[in-house]
Amino acid sequence: MGRMRADRLLTLLLLLQNRGRMTAPQLAAELEVSVRTVYRDVEALGASGVPVRTERGPQGGFRLVEGYRTRLTGLTDAEAGSLVLAGLPGPAGELGLGAVLASAQLKVEAALPGGLAEQARRVRERFHLDAPAWFRDADPVAHLAAVARAVWDRRVLRTRYARWRGEVRREVRPLGLVLKGGIWYLIALADDAVRTYRVSRFQEVEETGEEFLRPAGFDLAAYWTETSRRLEAALRQDTARLRLSPRGRKLLPMQFGAAGARALDRAGPPDADGWVEVELPVESEAVATGDLLRLGVEAEVLGPPGLRRAVAEAVTVLADRYEQDRKFPRNSRPGTC
Repeated sequence: MGRMRADRLLTLLLLLQNRGRMTAPQLAAELEVSVRTVYRDVEALGASGVPVRTERGPQGGFRLVEGYRTRLTGLTDAEAGSLVLAGLPGPAGELGLGAVLASAQLKVEAALPGGLAEQARRVRERFHLDAPAWFRDADPVAHLAAVARAVWDRRVLRTRYARWRGEVRREVRPLGLVLKGGIWYLIALADDAVRTYRVSRFQEVEETGEEFLRPAGFDLAAYWTETSRRLEAALRQDTARLRLSPRGRKLLPMQFGAAGARALDRAGPPDADGWVEVELPVESEAVATGDLLRLGVEAEVLGPPGLRRAVAEAVTVLADRYEQDRKFPRNSRPGTC
């Protein structure tokens, strides 16, 4: 408890040093304590010799005496490690490092010369990285903090993992975590092979207490880059030829990302109506059919023949389904009341 309060007093001091005058409610929100606790902490700072001024009135608050600066800004190991996530407050919180990261940032700011500290504050105020994609809820990652601790401490994990073919129990040696499009992945050694696991699919995670040695020379970033390249090459083994309307040209990169943008860059010249032909790498026929239907009437599949037939059949089924609604409105169909 004493250590916790000491850390909070230091954070309070750094907040006043870095940001100037702050009100009791503002400090309470930053420290996640009550206003009453803020007043007690400010009193404790004053009793320890820190020159805190209390200013009354609507524009009042607490501030340090002009010119006072503390040099108690040494980073702990955890704070130093958390700085790599400085642009990702959401993921840092998911990893259980939110408060540690906030403390580390305050200490770094306090140690910077005045001009650099102001520049750092302006960057944080004006730029924000939001990793997850639009219109998609983040994966529930109940075991992320436990997995992260095992990665950090090199501890073997005993896990129960849900695969599409069924659950599997396995001991893994965690090598690293990757955040891709708002989804967390664990890279781990299992059965003498490096494998990739989606963290949200872990049903159980338990530390065995056994420590392991990381493979010499293992490079997490290089592994992920190569794995992503192989996965994309394996998935996108076919090429669809499409005709796109002017609006379809705008939709393609929105629906297919970088692959759609590259396809447009290599598109032929538009015809008299503004339609263009493109070649787009696609996954299996079943997956590509669903993906291309998202373009609606703004695209026509020209080939391969099998994919064109599959899209045509899907469109026919949809047309028949909605034709029934046109002939028999839902509240007047035979057999309905």
